[in-house]
Amino acid sequence: MNQASGLKQMLAALTGRPAREVIAGHQADGLLTAVPIPRRLCRPIAVAGGKGGVGKSTVAVNLGVALASAGHEVMLLDADTGLANVDVMLGLAPSRHLGHMLDGACTLQELLLPAACGLQVVPAGSGARRLAQLDHGELAAIIHAFDELARPPEYLLVDTAAGLADNVTMFAAAAAEVILVVCDEPASLTDAYGLAKVLSRDFGVRRLRMVANMTRNEGDARLLHQKLARVSDRFLEVVIEFSGWVPHDERLRQAIRRQAAVVELWPGSPSARAFKKLADTVDTWGEPGRAGLDRISFFGGRTSAGAEGPG
Repeated sequence: MNQASGLKQMLAALTGRPAREVIAGHQADGLLTAVPIPRRLCRPIAVAGGKGGVGKSTVAVNLGVALASAGHEVMLLDADTGLANVDVMLGLAPSRHLGHMLDGACTLQELLLPAACGLQVVPAGSGARRLAQLDHGELAAIIHAFDELARPPEYLLVDTAAGLADNVTMFAAAAAEVILVVCDEPASLTDAYGLAKVLSRDFGVRRLRMVANMTRNEGDARLLHQKLARVSDRFLEVVIEFSGWVPHDERLRQAIRRQAAVVELWPGSPSARAFKKLADTVDTWGEPGRAGLDRISFFGGRTSAGAEGPG
C-alpha cells in the first residue's frame, strides 16, 4: 500500500465516509483540506416547571452564566414566545426577536445577543400576540433553525413558558434533558406533575430532573423531591431525579432588580454557589435516555455526550 492510499483509508475511517468520497485521485497533496470539519454536538437542556413564578427563568439565566463562566460555550433560548423576559433579566435591548426570524428578516445567527461571561441569548418577543399563538409548524421551524448553526454551542438552555401549551411541551420534548424547577408550594408540585405527565404520555420522555428553588436547606429540597417522585413513580412511566437546590438569598433578589445574574454580581453568595454547583453537576450528566417515540429534537437529537447518530 502506498502512502497516499494508506492516508486515504485513515481519513475515511475518521470521517465515516468511503475513501473515494474523501478524495478523488491518488495524490496525497491536498488530502487534509478535503476532510470536512467534524460537527460538534450540543446538549440541549429545557428549564421548565409548569407553574409560573417558581423561578425557572432565574435558574436558566444563572445556570447559563455559571456554565459560561466555567469556560463552556452556552446559548440561552428564551422560549416564552409571548412574554419573554430573559433579555430584561440580563439588561439586554434586542432589536429583533424570533418573530423576525420566522418572517425571514434575519437568521438565527443574526439574532444572537452577547451577555454576561460570554453567554449568548436568543431573544423572543414580549407582548406580541402573533408570537403567543405560534402553530406547530412555526414552533418546529424554531427548533430546526438550530440545525443550521455553523458552530453549535456545548450547551443550549431553553427557558420555557409556564403552563402546558404547545410552545412549552414541544420545546421541552425537543431537548435532551428537562429540568423541572419546583418550589415549596402545593400548586408548584401539582403543575410540575402535570407537565411530567404530558411529557411522558404524549412525547415518550422517560427521565426528568428536578431542581428545588427558594428552599431553606437541602433537607427541605429533598423532601420536595420525595413528594413529587413518590407520585410520579406510582402513576407515570418517568423517573424524576434530584439534581440540586437553590436557597432563599437576598443577593439573588437584588441581582434580579439590577437586571444581572447573581453568579456575576456576587459569585460568593449562597445562591451563586448553588448555581455553580448545579453547573458542575450538569457537566457530569451522562448520555440521556432516548424515548421510543420519534419527535422533533434540537440538533436532530444529537447530544454532546454521544458519539455519532442519535443519543
